[in-house]
Amino acid sequence: MVQKIEVLVDAGKVSGGPPLGPALGPMGLNIGEVVAKINEETAKFTGMKVPITLIIDPSTKKYEVKVGTPPTASLILKEVGAEKGSGDPLRDKIGDMTMEQVRKIAEMKLGSTLSKDIEGAMKEVIGTCISVGVTVDGKDPREIKNLINRDIS
Repeated sequence: MVQKIEVLVDAGKVSGGPPLGPALGPMGLNIGEVVAKINEETAKFTGMKVPITLIIDPSTKKYEVKVGTPPTASLILKEVGAEKGSGDPLRDKIGDMTMEQVRKIAEMKLGSTLSKDIEGAMKEVIGTCISVGVTVDGKDPREIKNLINRDIS
């Protein structure tokens, strides 16, 4: 019977300790090998928390690593080089993104968002920019969202 382990890990910095080690130990897997595979698969998200799912067949000791995408806010913060979002996002801006950066994040998130197309995913990213205090192309994200809405209609 296949088993799943779902955890949020520090991308590229997973160790054999908790939460993975204790979960993998009883299954007889080579913990070092699994950790190395997870670190390899999550390396492009280094510095962020990433959801992963391990699908394990304990009888054959075969496993598969599925890497999710980090939360949109984390991707935005990485793009603008900020540690955390603004404490007062309406007044204090922590950075600025280009529409190309918005599109890049939207493309990463497209499979895991509620949007069916790239424009919708971009609007979701822009909405998160509002929440964390990031401008888009030097403008209030709401202005950009309105421009996208006008272009679509």
